[in-house]
Amino acid sequence: MRNIEVKEFDRAFLIENAKSMGFELSKSETDKLEKYYYNLVNYNNKVNLTAITEPHEVAVKHFIDSMLIARADIKKNARLADVGTGAGFPSVPFKIIRRDVDITLIDSLNKRLVFLEQLLCEIELEGERIHARAEEAGRQKKLRESFDVVTARAVARLYELCELCIPLLKKGGIFIAMKSGEVDDELKEAERAVKEMGGKVKEVLRFTLPDDSSRSLVIIEKTSTTPDKYPRQSAKISKNPLI
Repeated sequence: MRNIEVKEFDRAFLIENAKSMGFELSKSETDKLEKYYYNLVNYNNKVNLTAITEPHEVAVKHFIDSMLIARADIKKNARLADVGTGAGFPSVPFKIIRRDVDITLIDSLNKRLVFLEQLLCEIELEGERIHARAEEAGRQKKLRESFDVVTARAVARLYELCELCIPLLKKGGIFIAMKSGEVDDELKEAERAVKEMGGKVKEVLRFTLPDDSSRSLVIIEKTSTTPDKYPRQSAKISKNPLI
């Protein structure tokens, strides 16, 4: 059991900094994000969900950062899968500002999904929770090629994320890979993986967050069906990467 001090959430800071990034938060949205913060930090004393617990850092590095996926062209009533969702980023903050989008939270650790079940109940939102590794999810018939949008905020290299995430997309759907800083080298490295999965790079959106950190969203459109052999097991991806 850890003992992290739960500091008071700064609503004004969140509202002001979200506005600086183009997001006008309603009272209801701010209320939900405040509840999210307290649920996150309290649960983090029992289960390690995040190293970021300071209220200003949570507001910027988790909440506002997650909202940035709204800058991609996500159609109304889209089905979105969040691969390796962890504590719900980016899908849950995004759901708070885009209630029309249907979210599916995929994670390999059930204890994270237990937290998310509790959280979604507390903030009165719906979201399906799937306990599976990313490569397992991509091979499940009910999930494969069934989503309009797939997101990932993982630290894996882009070529690996493409193999794990693009199989979940419908043709015409988009994969949004959230990467820190510059991504040009990773884009070049991932060219083969993008093509093999049936995708093409649509655009790269670049942002500077209120704390001056940089964020890039690599948006890959799925233009053709992913071959049945993908995604491979993680050991095979590591041993024989598509680069």
